[in-house]
Amino acid sequence: MRRSASNNPSGPPPPPSLSSEETFVASSPGRICLFGEHQDYLGLPVVPCAISLRVKIRARRRNDLKIHVSLPDIGQEEHFGLRARIPYRKERDYFRSGVNVMRRAGFRFSRGLDCTVHGTIPINTGTASSSALVVSWIALLAFVSDVHRQLSPGECARFAHEAEVLEFREPGGMMDHLAAAFGGVLTVDFTGGVSVRQQRTDLGAFVLGDSGEPKDTKGILSRVKEGVLEILRTLTKENAGFSLSAVTGEEVEQRGSLLPPGERALLAGTVRNRDITREASALLDATELDRRRLGELLNEHQAVLRDVLKISTPKIDGMIEAARHAGAYGAKINGSGGGGCMFAYAPELPERVAEAIASAGGKPYIVSVGDGTRAATGTDL
Repeated sequence: MRRSASNNPSGPPPPPSLSSEETFVASSPGRICLFGEHQDYLGLPVVPCAISLRVKIRARRRNDLKIHVSLPDIGQEEHFGLRARIPYRKERDYFRSGVNVMRRAGFRFSRGLDCTVHGTIPINTGTASSSALVVSWIALLAFVSDVHRQLSPGECARFAHEAEVLEFREPGGMMDHLAAAFGGVLTVDFTGGVSVRQQRTDLGAFVLGDSGEPKDTKGILSRVKEGVLEILRTLTKENAGFSLSAVTGEEVEQRGSLLPPGERALLAGTVRNRDITREASALLDATELDRRRLGELLNEHQAVLRDVLKISTPKIDGMIEAARHAGAYGAKINGSGGGGCMFAYAPELPERVAEAIASAGGKPYIVSVGDGTRAATGTDL
């Protein structure tokens, strides 16, 4: 199933006009990456899973053209006016960029907003809290705009990616935005565009574990991403038709003579992760879910991430081992690596797995598969 976003803000007939006394709410989930870590920027498939931790934005209309945003969870506020183009005041100025992106897409705002943001997603841990915030903001802006629109998930993800990544020339793909907007479990294939397939959600419990270690996203991306891209440059010089999507493990062995040992291992690990992701995606489409095999694939994926891509840490490795000994079917690091979170697949005894992660020094959260972005009138979602 291929989904695409439209820049046409007219869309279907709008709902009845909104009262200035109403409260508006938009809410989006965080995510874990079940399979496909460090695959999206290579045009390979990924399997993200939205989780039941969320960011919520509540808003009321103002009688002027000012935006006030209160973020009590982190002790910050944002204040700006709805000028023709709003200048940015800092890195990753997402509230201002969201308005600019939506205006360029044709949305108009004749009233300002008073907003309050609350979230339960741990921040700066690789669980996509910033993308959940931006996706919620985009959904809210469309809903309270003068045309009062509910965006489709594809539109919401595309506008949010523009506001968070493209507007600030940051590296990064759309996986987090798609996971937040669509919700559930997805296979996202970046071969020849962006294709989104929604999959089963009856997976049971996961336990997210925050290591408390700061992530080194830029350093990890520089080493792993640039390493694989350099390998591709070498191999495409020898064979212009070389494709990471199509190459087999046997071909990697044959072509390995062109590469130093470290690069040969990195290429083999990348192809192995690709194959693990494809098997997991097929497993999630099966009539009967083999939960233990799903856990085994998580463990196999973690072994490559730890031993070949080298993005895990000793503390996270300890949390993973503790979770497995406590009964988790499988566990792996989550996100780009170098710190942040791990998660364990624990459809049985999640409380015992959470206790084990806590004993290993992590902060556990028992979560389930989460719904996608929602925007509505009222006090809660």
